[in-house]
Amino acid sequence: MSINGYHPNGNKPIQLNVLGKPLEGCSKDPLTGFFRDGSCNTSPEDVGSHTVCGLVTQNFLDFSKQAGNDLSTPNPKFGFPGLKPGDYWCICASRWLEALQANCACPVKLEATHIRCLDYIELSDLLANAA
Repeated sequence: MSINGYHPNGNKPIQLNVLGKPLEGCSKDPLTGFFRDGSCNTSPEDVGSHTVCGLVTQNFLDFSKQAGNDLSTPNPKFGFPGLKPGDYWCICASRWLEALQANCACPVKLEATHIRCLDYIELSDLLANAA
């Protein structure tokens, strides 16, 4: 049992990627992740499941904006620089799946994509869209 993401002995549990290996970092610049630690790790508090490490494309940014989540406009109040094509970002699993279904999905960095995204997305779809 963990307490706030940590085991009772104080060690943080190992987060796994979709390949079953330790999760790698996604991006430190811009700083991404639910915890803004550069990784797509997750916890029960991450209700959006920000678990897909995507290589952002203009097509994906346009799709996300149209779907109500403008990722390209900076929001200094929240320390958000705005994304541009070529940035890596931890994307909500359900949004990435919506983009896939609309032929707008961005490539995925599998080594930095958390295994929990498989609750929403088929591994074959991630493999087919590997960066």
